[in-house]
Amino acid sequence: MSNPVSALNGASFQGFAAIREIGPLGMITLRAKGVKALEKAVKAVTGTKLPATRRIEVNGDKACGWMSPDEYLLVVPYAEVTAALASLAKALAGEHHLAVDVSDARAIFRVEGDKAADVLRKLSPVDFEALEPGELRRTRAAQVAAAMWQQDNGYTVVCFRSVAGYVMGLLTHSAQPGSEL
Repeated sequence: MSNPVSALNGASFQGFAAIREIGPLGMITLRAKGVKALEKAVKAVTGTKLPATRRIEVNGDKACGWMSPDEYLLVVPYAEVTAALASLAKALAGEHHLAVDVSDARAIFRVEGDKAADVLRKLSPVDFEALEPGELRRTRAAQVAAAMWQQDNGYTVVCFRSVAGYVMGLLTHSAQPGSEL
């Protein structure tokens, strides 16, 4: 098996906020609704409960985020994706669901520091003053789809891998010293 490589090979930038690509990180899109074993299956994989609407539940290096009424994003260490998919398949056997490894189709960034929200405020139509810790927002970063949540003195931003360079450029440009809001 080859070693996983993140979209931008761990690129980083230090401006008035710190920007860094994190990853590779395991991500599973889980589509299911009205499935009796869903909460138990998610807990077995992530150690979290099912999140409420527009929320993310975090348990160490694992998480479960609400993406839509029938879609969740499960975050696990990259090396655990295969076992997580097997666990989901077993727990949800016979139930209508879809669990897909999207780890290599996504890029993940951290925007950190006291002014991290200022970086994202320039790029996304989100009221960052009202965005609570544990709240997940599906939105846009300029021209592309993104999901983001506040965590540990910063924000995690997820986008498609195909636009990782564009998003890194947006984030670094937005964090240039002297461009603070």
